[in-house]
Amino acid sequence: MKNLNLTAANGYAATVIRITLGLIILPHGAQHLLGWFGGFGFSGFTGWLIEVKHLPSVIAYMVPFIEIITPFFLILGYKSRIVSIIVFILFVGIIFADHIDKGFFMNWIGNIKGEGYEYHLLILSMCVSLLLSGSGKKSLDEYFVHNSM
Repeated sequence: MKNLNLTAANGYAATVIRITLGLIILPHGAQHLLGWFGGFGFSGFTGWLIEVKHLPSVIAYMVPFIEIITPFFLILGYKSRIVSIIVFILFVGIIFADHIDKGFFMNWIGNIKGEGYEYHLLILSMCVSLLLSGSGKKSLDEYFVHNSM
């Protein structure tokens, strides 16, 4: 289990992917939990998930916390494989809860209500890449591997 959690690829590709993924998810977490960047905040977002999307309350309450906590783990490169699994599951849920019925493509020209799931597939591919590679260089995982007893 130690190898799954801590070993990291020797290159910088995983570093770029995990930091980028963290920086992409963090503002969404800030929107959904804190109401920043034009978001509805915790009560507005969870209320929407429960009332409109009919998600169970426990899942609705977990989503904004996952979106605000996991980016810090990714940016720091700590337990990136485990975090990538969590984010992967989150985004599969997002696709099926809100985007699958809107088609594949993003709504660049505004002709439909909502967005497709192509962006989410990019996030899923980043998660798979991190699951396979680990945290990469300049990560806490790398530090702990090289400085463990």
